[in-house]
Amino acid sequence: MDNGMSMKDFENELAQSFKVLKEGDIIDVTVIGISDTEVTVDLDYYTEGIIPLAECSHDPAFSIKKDINIGDNIKAMVIDSENAGGNVILSLKEANDILIWDELKEDYKNGTVFKVKITESVPSGVTGYLKGIRAFIPASQLALQYVEDTESYVGMTVDAVVITADPNGQKLVLSAKAVEKERALAEKTQQIGRLSTGSVAEGVVERIEPYGVFINIGNGLTGLCHISQITNKFIKSPKEILKLGDTVKAKIIKTEGGRISLSIKALMEDEPGQDDGTYDIPDEYKAGSKSGETADESPFAKLLKDIKL
Repeated sequence: MDNGMSMKDFENELAQSFKVLKEGDIIDVTVIGISDTEVTVDLDYYTEGIIPLAECSHDPAFSIKKDINIGDNIKAMVIDSENAGGNVILSLKEANDILIWDELKEDYKNGTVFKVKITESVPSGVTGYLKGIRAFIPASQLALQYVEDTESYVGMTVDAVVITADPNGQKLVLSAKAVEKERALAEKTQQIGRLSTGSVAEGVVERIEPYGVFINIGNGLTGLCHISQITNKFIKSPKEILKLGDTVKAKIIKTEGGRISLSIKALMEDEPGQDDGTYDIPDEYKAGSKSGETADESPFAKLLKDIKL
C-alpha cells in the first residue's frame, strides 16, 4: 500500500475495482473534458466515460460548449458498458428523461416561472423545451386572449409555468397565460391600493346586473355600484335609472380583496337638502279665514269644535 494512501482511501480504491457498470445504470459523473462532438466524464472507474453530442439533449438549441462546463457534476445513464475503444458510453438525455420529471412535478407545485423559447408552431399551439423535455403550450395558454396566429410566436421567448407534468405519458404542458394573468392581477391590486376611499371617480357603465352596475373608472379598473347605492329611492332594477354607456360620477366607499365598491347615492347625500320650511302644506291642514277673521278650520279644529271645556 502506498505510504501516502490512508486505509480509507485503500478501501475505496478496492471497492471501485470490483464495481461493475451495467446498461441502464444512472450514475453521478464529473465533466473532465469537452469537445465539439462529445463530453468526457470521470466515472470513478477503471476507464473514462463518453457522452456523445447526440446523447446530450433533445433540445435543438442545446450547445455543448455553452450548456456544459468542466467540473459539472451530472447524472448520466450507461447505454454501453464498454465500447470498442474501452470507454463507457453514457446518455445525459436518457437519464434526464427519467429523473427530470420529479423536478418538473415540484416546479408545478411551486408555480416556478421559466423562460421558454418557442421553437415550433403545431396544431392548436406551439412547442419549446424545458429542462431538455419537449413542452407544449396550447394556443389558449399563450396569452390573456386566444392566439390565432401561433406562427408569429416562433423564435419568441415567453415566461411560462408548468400546468401538466405527466411522466407516464411523457406529457409536459406549459402556460404563459397564467403568468400574465398573475402579473395583471398584481398590477391591478397595486392600482386599487392607490385609490383613496371617499374620493370621487368618473366612469362609464359597462355592465348591468340585477344586483347593481359595473362602472369602468379608467386604467383598467372597474368598480361595482350595488343597486342599494344607485339612488335614494327604491328601485327594482338598475335599468330604471341607468343604461349601458352612461357616464356617471360615484364615490369610492371601499377597496378590499381586489374589488372596488362605488356609490352614486353617496354623492346625492352630499348635496344640500331642502329646508323644512320649503315643503308645501296641504290645504286641508291650513288655517282658513271666516267673516274677515282668522278661523281655524283644520280637521283637528273641527273635531274639537263641539267640545266644551
